[in-house]
This record gives sequence, C-alpha cells and structure tokens, in this order.
Amino acid sequence: MEIVLLKLLLSHILGDFFFQPNAWVREKEQKKWKSWKLYLHIVLHIVLIIVVFLSFDVWKLAVAIGLLHGIIDILKLSFQKERTKRIWFFVDQLLHLMVIVIGWFAYVKPHLDFGFLQDPKLWLILLGALFLTSPAAIFIRIIIAKWIPQEKGSLKRTESLQDAGKFIGILERLLIYLFICTSHFEAVGFLLAAKSIFRFGDLKEAHDLKLTEYVLIGTLLSFGIALIVALTVVQVTISTV
Repeated sequence: MEIVLLKLLLSHILGDFFFQPNAWVREKEQKKWKSWKLYLHIVLHIVLIIVVFLSFDVWKLAVAIGLLHGIIDILKLSFQKERTKRIWFFVDQLLHLMVIVIGWFAYVKPHLDFGFLQDPKLWLILLGALFLTSPAAIFIRIIIAKWIPQEKGSLKRTESLQDAGKFIGILERLLIYLFICTSHFEAVGFLLAAKSIFRFGDLKEAHDLKLTEYVLIGTLLSFGIALIVALTVVQVTISTV
C-alpha cells in the first residue's frame, strides 16, 4: 500500500485519538471556535505529519490537511447537538478521511487501477456479506415467528438494549463469514462456544423451556445460514479459479 497514505492516516490517528486529551474535547465543545485548544489541535496535526514523514518537504501538504481538519472540526462543533454527537463523530471522521485521501492523491498523483471492480469474485463476496445482515435477519425472524413464547413475561423478564439481538446476530454471521472465507474454521467453534457460555446463565435463570428452545432455534438458524452462505461463496470462488 502507498506509504504516504499510511503515514497520513497514522498522523491523523495520533492527533485525534492519542494526543488529544479529553479536557481539550470538552473545552472545544463548550467554547467551540473560540477555544484555543482547537487551534492547538490544528497545529498538532500539522506538526505530526511533518514528524511522521521526518521531512519539511511535506509542509504544504501538512498545512493544507491541518487547516481543513480545523474547518471540519469547527463545522462539527457548530452544528452538533447532544443527541446528534454520535452521528457527527462518524461524519467528522469520514470527512477527515476524505481530506487525507484527496491530499494523498494530489501529493503523490498515483495511477489508480479499478480493474478489480470487474472481478465477479469481489461482487460475490460482497453479495454474501450483505445477505447475512438485514436480509438474513428477516428470514430468521419470519421462520421462528410462530415459536415466539406467548406466556406472560417470557420475553420481558429482563430488559434488553433496543435491537441488540438483531445486531448481535448480524455481527456473529459476518464473523462466521469472515472466518470461513479466510479458512479459520476453528474460530467458528470458538464463537459458538463463547455465545453459548454467555447465553447459558441467562437461560438458566429464566427457567423457561420454551424461551430456551426459541433462543436455541434462532442461534442455530443464524449460524446455519452463515455457514451455508460462506461455504457456497468459497466453493463458487474456488470453482471459478
């Protein structure tokens, strides 16, 4: 991978996550563009780029990225609200990443080859991964809908995070997909064992056979679908070599 891009990314990570104390963040959120910590943060990013490159030849690139970094931070501080902080965090980081990539492209002027986009294997892998997110969750929910325990309190004895089960299922299927596509089958067994250990205590305390069976069916369906999709993608990929 291009060394210049890697160094720019390293500088960003150091500046935003390692060398920015929480006190700076709090002051910037309170005083916004009036906070001198904001401008110190900008200077820090410029200095870090020069230090990481060990050369003053990149000062123009460093200054450009640093100033744009500051502008993005000012926009975030000006428009974010308490309830939108999480969204603005990701928007902020995405914009910083875009600036870094554009800066790298302008500095290095690399020859980009997008031929990999015509590789059917890439689209097959992407298709499999996407199917294992929301589509697979919908399939599983429809299949096990008739087994949802109806007794009073069966599913309401413990409070749960909103949509936590859905996202846990998506993450576990994607992990299985990744493990199988990279030939780490032993990790699938470890994942299943880990989930079983965490679930065992909850189900034991619930003293509800129907709830236990319902969770077990959902878990096995989730793992089974992930295994089938992953093995199919791997087999098709091998057969097209």
